[in-house]
Amino acid sequence: MKVAVVGATGLVGTKMLQVLAERNFPVTELVPVASEKSVGKEVEFKGKKYKVVGLADAIATKPDIALFSAGGSTSLEWAPKFAAAGITVIDNSSAWRMDPSKKLVVPELNADVLTKDDKVIANPNCSTIQMVVALNPLHKKYKIKRVVVSTYQSVTGTGVKAVNQLFNERSGVDGEKAYKYPIDLNVIPQIDVFLDNHYTKEEMKMVNETKKIMRDDSIRVTATTVRIPVVGGHSEAVNVEFEKDFDLGEIKKLLSEASGIVVVDDPSNQLYPMPKDAHEKDEVFVGRLRRDESQPNTLNMWVVSDNLRKGAATNAVQIAEYLLAKNLL
Repeated sequence: MKVAVVGATGLVGTKMLQVLAERNFPVTELVPVASEKSVGKEVEFKGKKYKVVGLADAIATKPDIALFSAGGSTSLEWAPKFAAAGITVIDNSSAWRMDPSKKLVVPELNADVLTKDDKVIANPNCSTIQMVVALNPLHKKYKIKRVVVSTYQSVTGTGVKAVNQLFNERSGVDGEKAYKYPIDLNVIPQIDVFLDNHYTKEEMKMVNETKKIMRDDSIRVTATTVRIPVVGGHSEAVNVEFEKDFDLGEIKKLLSEASGIVVVDDPSNQLYPMPKDAHEKDEVFVGRLRRDESQPNTLNMWVVSDNLRKGAATNAVQIAEYLLAKNLL
């Protein structure tokens, strides 16, 4: 299995290499790919050094799979070129997510939509992935009417520049900035650009992607996405209104038995999910389970996941594992 990782020197690309190694994905040959300024640099994979190549050279090597994490414009230009060469692309950018001809996949939910003909597959937004993993077992049982979500998102979601800004501010260093405002000792209620409806692009990603992944346009979603001074791990306060009433014990049981979820919910011992506990883990952690006492059939929960892993790299690798297991490559 020849595997290309496009954007191999970035935060998510580096994490993809780590996850491929950890999960023992059968990589017989690695093709690390990056922008021209990184060509010739070396990356390490399973103790061996590999030289970074450019996009055109990567296509010429004819990999079986290309994991893309190099930004939307790169994906829009190059994913079709890889696909035309018979290479299956799993793309981590937002470029193809809402394209009706492309599948948007979280393996625990909807990998069954994939076929051999899918040559460009979209990896959802990090904050959407962790939320739908937590919502899916509950939707099957109680049918979701409406979701109100507020996110608390790590600076790693922006990239290395944002991580550097946070630590520079913490150290009193005046360096390059990813955000217009300080992020240390601050909270920024804007992720991505504002749209005409005054929601940000990130907020509308959560609205639209949730419906597509869960295959239910009747689910109403409203979101507020917020950047906080945390490195690694997104948190979400999720308020879910169901059509049917529920039992809290049953909710906990459904979540505990679902694939990819760990329930951490013990108020008497002050146990609940936190980003530091999700760090370098692939599961979605759910806690603070309680009824919304202001209206019927409504649940509050707190959802945490490592945004570079399940929110990006791990989900992409899990899609590749599914394709391999089902002979779809």
